Amino acid sequence: MALDMWNDLTLTLGKFGVSSTGEGSDWVPHDTRNLAVTGVEAVFNHIGEPIPSFKYEQRNRIPFSRGMGSSSSAIVSGLVAGSAISGADLSKEELTMLAADIEGHPDNVAPAIYGGCTVGVRNGSDEWIVDNVKLPDELYAVLFVPEAKMNTHESRARLPDQISRTDAVYNIGRAALLVNSLSSGRLELLKYATDDRLHQPHRAQAFTALPQLIEAAMKGGAHGAFLSGAGPTVLALATGREVTISYEMAETARILGVEGKSIIVGVEHEGASVVSSS
Repeated sequence: MALDMWNDLTLTLGKFGVSSTGEGSDWVPHDTRNLAVTGVEAVFNHIGEPIPSFKYEQRNRIPFSRGMGSSSSAIVSGLVAGSAISGADLSKEELTMLAADIEGHPDNVAPAIYGGCTVGVRNGSDEWIVDNVKLPDELYAVLFVPEAKMNTHESRARLPDQISRTDAVYNIGRAALLVNSLSSGRLELLKYATDDRLHQPHRAQAFTALPQLIEAAMKGGAHGAFLSGAGPTVLALATGREVTISYEMAETARILGVEGKSIIVGVEHEGASVVSSS
């Protein structure tokens, strides 16, 4: 799901260099390992053209290593900029295929490209299928973003290699209910649809405040609340009482000794775009 929170990338022909300001500026690579660079290079490799030398300037507002898709934002920014500056003018479908191949899945890159909420699966080994899920216009996200970072790979390593049939059935049913709840506008069902047995209980071993923060969000009036990505950010969906939800989450975090900040942000229905080019 895309939120109204944006990173900017400025690409200029010239001596190679990467600079960044804002969120994660002390953590993101400032060399060819930077995912914006990866995105730009993927476009030129895709169209079979040599990769020019560029200066990359990033302004990041999406919290880094908090389960909010900062890596996908970097990848997509590079792809969109590369598509524009190369003249390739790639379609959203082409951008999504390249982005999902880089990221390994379309979960975050697809909404960054299309906006709104998307679902995506892989068909065999070489094709990604992505579609939009209708969302209510008035939907807001209330986030509690802990100060502490969580490494996605380390968080994923906590997940078991095998799951029970009971837990699989439990989550499959709720995944279907989640899509139906969002697309039909029956948001009262989100409190059931966002319940989980596959990853949150395991990741809560590292982030023990998770159950209490989810409970606080629901107490404040959220339709549903859950761990955002690999965490540790907790995201609540609401169509009212956003300030109350934000307060309840922040106060619970304070009591538990978890430092962080609350953010209220709208769902964004448009994806990444080129602001200007010359």
